[in-house]
Amino acid sequence: MDLNTIWFLLIGVLFFGYAILDGFDFGVGMLHLFTRTDPHRRIMLNSIGPVWDGNEVWLVTGGGALFAAFPNVYATLFSAFYLPFMLLLTALIFRAVSIEFRSKQESRAWRRVWDTGFAAGSFLASLLLGVLVGNLAWGIPLNSQHEYLGGLLDLLHPYAILVGVTTVALFMMHGAIYVVMKTEGDLHDKARDWVRNTMIFFIICYALTTVATLLYVPRMAQPFRDHPALGLVALLNMLAIANVPREIYHKRDLHAFISSCVAILCLLAILSIGLFPQMIPSTPTPANSLDIWSGASSAATLKTMLIIALLGMPLVLGYTISIYWIFRGKVKLEPHSY
Repeated sequence: MDLNTIWFLLIGVLFFGYAILDGFDFGVGMLHLFTRTDPHRRIMLNSIGPVWDGNEVWLVTGGGALFAAFPNVYATLFSAFYLPFMLLLTALIFRAVSIEFRSKQESRAWRRVWDTGFAAGSFLASLLLGVLVGNLAWGIPLNSQHEYLGGLLDLLHPYAILVGVTTVALFMMHGAIYVVMKTEGDLHDKARDWVRNTMIFFIICYALTTVATLLYVPRMAQPFRDHPALGLVALLNMLAIANVPREIYHKRDLHAFISSCVAILCLLAILSIGLFPQMIPSTPTPANSLDIWSGASSAATLKTMLIIALLGMPLVLGYTISIYWIFRGKVKLEPHSY
């Protein structure tokens, strides 16, 4: 395994961590307006209050690692998706402001505005991340200098939007399971209904996306045809999804949440396997694609960065684990709560 492949895997780990951790944040946000009482909304906010900003560290770290290890990929990606990324950044900022500002005043109108902002920001961020993934799977038009040849509307084709909606459904399911795990009483019971409904929504979207991928993006399935053993990843994904309602039925909420995390991990692994060794496929001219070699930094840079990563990643993991351990258990409203 060369340095380029190692860095492809390391960056994948960072984005996998972000999807799993910030995914339930987005899900909680999108479900925020599904309950109307102020105490319930405060409990939902406080379920992610201690962790949401730390979860975004994984995105910042992943972006920085991508810039250092694969600068050509970073340049092409951020120029092609400039407007979507600006919208994503706006959604993340507005979402964060909504969390912090909501409880600054007792006014019902004030809180309604920020509740809407929290939900809208979470939805828009989830949709845009899914559209990005959909375009990476589909491919984007690049010239020989790896410059994007299309416009904003070219990124909003039906397949990318379908993947975006599937991402919304996945994060809603993930968030609903998290709410079940972190709450009790009436909100806990209501969240169990959310799990059932969001799971039906996700399974429908997932089935449609799978069929569309097999029909219109067959190269994403080629590695699985060439190496049948990789089908174990898809099998594990289906088993993890199927295990969620079983664990919810038996009231093993933590196990259901772990199954949801495994499902997200497997879905992103399937995407990575389908792409590898490409990072940004070019359509309709595959020769212009950026892969783990044409998009990478020098070997010396990758080697130096690997040493830094081996020292730094345990710190990120340790911080994340410690925060979740400290704030484990059910959410209680306190005077200092949001």
